[in-house]
Amino acid sequence: MREGSLQAPVRHPVDWQNPDFYDEAKLDAELRRVFDICHGCRRCFNLCDSFPRLFDLIDATPSGELHDVKSESFKPVVEACTLCDMCFMTKCPYVPPHVFDVDFPHLMLRHRTAEAKKKPIPFTDREITKTDRNGELAKHAAHLANWATSTDNRLTRPLMEVALGVHHDAALPAYASETFVHRAKKDELAVNAAAPAYGKRKAVMYATCSINYNDPDLGAVARKLLAKNGVETEVVYPGCCGMPQLEQGNLEEVAGNAKKVSAALGPYIDRGYDIIALVPSCALMLKLEWPLLVHESDPAYTNIAKLAQATFDLTEYIVDLAQHEGLAPAEQPLAGNVALHIACHARAQNMGAKAEQMLKLLPGSDKISVLERCSGHGGSWGVKKENFEVALKIGKPVARRAAEVMKTAEEKQEQAFIASECPLAALHIVQGVERLGDAQSEPQKMLRPWNPVEIFALSYGIRREAA
Repeated sequence: MREGSLQAPVRHPVDWQNPDFYDEAKLDAELRRVFDICHGCRRCFNLCDSFPRLFDLIDATPSGELHDVKSESFKPVVEACTLCDMCFMTKCPYVPPHVFDVDFPHLMLRHRTAEAKKKPIPFTDREITKTDRNGELAKHAAHLANWATSTDNRLTRPLMEVALGVHHDAALPAYASETFVHRAKKDELAVNAAAPAYGKRKAVMYATCSINYNDPDLGAVARKLLAKNGVETEVVYPGCCGMPQLEQGNLEEVAGNAKKVSAALGPYIDRGYDIIALVPSCALMLKLEWPLLVHESDPAYTNIAKLAQATFDLTEYIVDLAQHEGLAPAEQPLAGNVALHIACHARAQNMGAKAEQMLKLLPGSDKISVLERCSGHGGSWGVKKENFEVALKIGKPVARRAAEVMKTAEEKQEQAFIASECPLAALHIVQGVERLGDAQSEPQKMLRPWNPVEIFALSYGIRREAA
């Protein structure tokens, strides 16, 4: 038997509708089987806090072996998993099709789903992940919501920590008073007829809750960039992809979202539209997670499988345009030095570092520093009071490297950006850089994090309206 497989990782369907999925004895046996393999390998010790917690449990026993660890001690290991998929995609030599058949993130997902079936998900956890509801409410009082959630607000943030369990120092996304969908209906964009892709490509921009409610300016920048490159676009948002609910093990709700969204987007695919998900986590859900959660026998599976094949990550789409049709010429070279974080959920799509490839399409793109370690944020996990400091610790190598890029650029009096395709990771990295402080001779403080598509759009003369 070879230690590792040379074949690409494959994933099995998540059999969450099978009663055996929730059987406590069978689940415990599988946890012990996989944890024992992890204990014997330990390559994943530096990825997230799940593995140190597991190894500390084992090392603290008299025998130094898993059989002396009580099963009730496993919960902190499960809770620390952010479902980033990096152990599955980059570290573990025993993922399927290897005979050991280790899929650590989906095993943690199984445990959470079983826990959610036994007792309800805590009220505050459930409410803060209702992104569509929260966005719809917040848009009517965006200034008030942003005032209340600002880390500078020492009146409301301590109250939020007590009531919602959100750490008082954790940066939260701001809300917009107008959604991306509503804004797109008003914006009249002229598609560039001189661009190579004109008349050949058209796309639906799946707005995602993050862009629709929190950052419609980024959506508008991306739409203008695609129009400049000859792509006709429609903006559609039938509902959330369900990633926040996936993190909690609420698979029934995720499957429901998959059916709803795929049914709404299916007719566009039939009319020749590509589908672009504007956030990597959402692209991952549409491409890879949804087809594993809805059984092939379900009538909705046809739409879900069709959507998975038609979906692009935003940076992936721009690179695909460049490779197959060509791009309109950029007006300017790359705007400056870039500390470019490749988001975990972009890497988990197994498509290569598309953000880097996109920026390298521009002249003067020799000033890109790629950061491939996890930011540590982990979605709603990283903002909780019990996790925030751990999240910063996990992301410290990324923050330290980003600070070095900023400091070097400052010494040369050059422009520099901290960028990530993941909006939550980007916020978290900037906080990590600011936390380094004197250890890095106080690196230049960013006014805000950037998305690599924004940086790319600068070379086409396209900027945020809010900038």
